[in-house]
Amino acid sequence: MTAPASSKADGAVLSDGPNQQFLLGYLAWLRNEKQYSELTAQNYARDLGHLFELAAATPLADLKIHHIRRYIAQLHSRGLGGRTLARMLSAWRGFFTYLMRDHGLSDNPCVGLRAPKSAKSLPQALSPDEAARMVDLPADSREAIRDKAIFELFYSSGLRLAELVDLDPNQLDLNAGEVRVTGKGSKTRIVPIGQFAITALQAWLAVRDQLAKADETALFVSQRGSRISPRVVQLRMKQWGIRQGITSNVHPHLLRHSFATHVLQSSGDLRAVQEMLGHASISTTQVYTHLDFQYLSKIYDAAHPRAKKKDPT
Repeated sequence: MTAPASSKADGAVLSDGPNQQFLLGYLAWLRNEKQYSELTAQNYARDLGHLFELAAATPLADLKIHHIRRYIAQLHSRGLGGRTLARMLSAWRGFFTYLMRDHGLSDNPCVGLRAPKSAKSLPQALSPDEAARMVDLPADSREAIRDKAIFELFYSSGLRLAELVDLDPNQLDLNAGEVRVTGKGSKTRIVPIGQFAITALQAWLAVRDQLAKADETALFVSQRGSRISPRVVQLRMKQWGIRQGITSNVHPHLLRHSFATHVLQSSGDLRAVQEMLGHASISTTQVYTHLDFQYLSKIYDAAHPRAKKKDPT
C-alpha cells in the first residue's frame, strides 16, 4: 500500500495521521462517487473508528482475516448485536476494497466473514391514537410550527430521517400532494402527502423565511437559520414525545414504522408500502406483515368467543 510521506518507509507502522488520510479519502469517495449522504458518511466514519481502535499499532496492510474475526468477536462481547456488526463489517470491507484500488493494498481481510446472527426483533410502532397525539402540536412558536410539519411529514409519507433533513422546498408539490425524495443509493421516488401534512407544511412555509438565512435552500431549518441536523430532529421529537405523554421511546424511525404499519393495516397492499418506503426488496417490507398479524391477533383474542380460555370448572 502506498503510504503518505509522514509514515515510515518500511510500512511497519501506520500512525493515526495516515489512517486519518485514508479515511478522509474514502469518505470523499463515498460522498462524491457513491453519492452517499453526509449522515451515511458519518456512520461509515464511526464504524471505521472502531477498526482503527482495535487495530491499534498494527498496520492496515498487515491485517488478516484472523485479526478481523477477533475484532468482531471483541465487539460482540461488548454487547453489539448481529445487525450492527454486519453493518460495521460491510463498512470495513468497503474501506479495504477502496485501499486495494487506490492505495495498493494486496488483499481484503474482510472477504468471506459474516457477523454473528442476532435474534430478529419486530420494529415498534405507535397506535393510531398515539400517532395522532404525537403530531397534534400547538402552533405557539415558529419552532413548534416547524416541528409539527416535520412530524406530520414523517407520519404521512414514511420518510427516512436523512431524506427529510435533505429536503428543499422545490421538492414539494403541495397542489398535487406529493414530495420528491432522494433515498438510499441516490434513488428518487415520489411519495404522496396527506392533507394534514399539507396543511402543516403550508403553515411552516408561511413562517420559514423568518427563521432561515437569506441564502439557505433547506426546507427545514434550525434556530440558527441553517439546514436542520438529524440530531436536532431526534432531540426535538424525544422532547415532544415526553410532553405529549407518549410512553414509547419516540424517534423518527418510529413514525416511519407507524406509517407503514397503519397503511398496511388499512390497505393490505404490501407492494404499495414497499414503493412508498423506498425498499429495494419486498422482503424488507414484509416485516410489517408480522406487525399487522400481531394487530389482528389482538382483535381476534378480544372478539372471538372461542379465543379466550375459560375455566372448565
